Amino acid sequence: MAACIANSRSETSSTDPFTLDSSKCQISTRRRTQLCRFNLSNLVSGKTSNWGGKKVSNSSKTILHDEDEDGLWLKIQEEALHDLEQEPILFKYYYSSILSHVSLESALASHLAMKLSNAHIASDALMEVFLGVFCEDHEVRRAIRDDLKAVREQDPACISYVHCLLNFKGFLACQAHRVAHELWSQGRKVMALLIQSRISEVFAVDIHPGAKIGRGILLDHATGIVIGETAVIGDNVTILHNVTLGGTGKVSGDRHPKIGDGVLIGAGTKVLGSIRIGEGAKIGAGSVVLKEVPPKTTAVGNPSRLVEGKEKFVI
Repeated sequence: MAACIANSRSETSSTDPFTLDSSKCQISTRRRTQLCRFNLSNLVSGKTSNWGGKKVSNSSKTILHDEDEDGLWLKIQEEALHDLEQEPILFKYYYSSILSHVSLESALASHLAMKLSNAHIASDALMEVFLGVFCEDHEVRRAIRDDLKAVREQDPACISYVHCLLNFKGFLACQAHRVAHELWSQGRKVMALLIQSRISEVFAVDIHPGAKIGRGILLDHATGIVIGETAVIGDNVTILHNVTLGGTGKVSGDRHPKIGDGVLIGAGTKVLGSIRIGEGAKIGAGSVVLKEVPPKTTAVGNPSRLVEGKEKFVI
């Protein structure tokens, strides 16, 4: 991992072609966009090892090709360029967050590190931690892409992949948790708990690093979500704000819910104890669930009860 992290660091040249000074202020956004597109096409075709004045790292190249040249990452870059045509004032922000990176993993690691750093925790150190996990774990890289697609396809408020990557705190909290969970699994509990704490402070999402989360996850709005240590969440699950997957007071052991694939949990719901929510089940907003919910059924109320399919479902 050390070698991977070391290789992931970029060396910045003395001249940055994207620096905007007063003498160049007459260059149109269209021209800058064309320049970006030219460099992007060269990057994809492998004709250059330099991107925006930064050397492309070996590990970032490996990640890019490992994901089949990553059409999703290219789409994100195209969306960033399109946004700049509308809002050129954001050029430096988009360059540092998206366009200066050669892989989705590098951009995400940098963005998370910037968000979660503080006066005593350097963003460079956090980026090494995040990028190290992304570099080593193919399943995490796959989950990142599935989560991006889930948000873009299922949340009508999400206008683009780049919008999700930069602005959706539910997505960002989930990806930071994936790193914390990997560290927890490796026995690096101090670092895992530190990341959990920063996620809670910055994104208002509290997920214990021991919790297991599948792919294609949508944490919609995300504020106030609490997920306990022994919780297990399947694939393609949607969880709205103020949801708690908690315990019932049991001191230790398996004490948190198990959420099946394709489950939808409405806002303000409390699912308590080591109970199973079956595949494809739906739980209405504000419900308190203390007993198992069978697959493909709907539960509402406090305490929750199963309802017929014709009843209105509120999330």
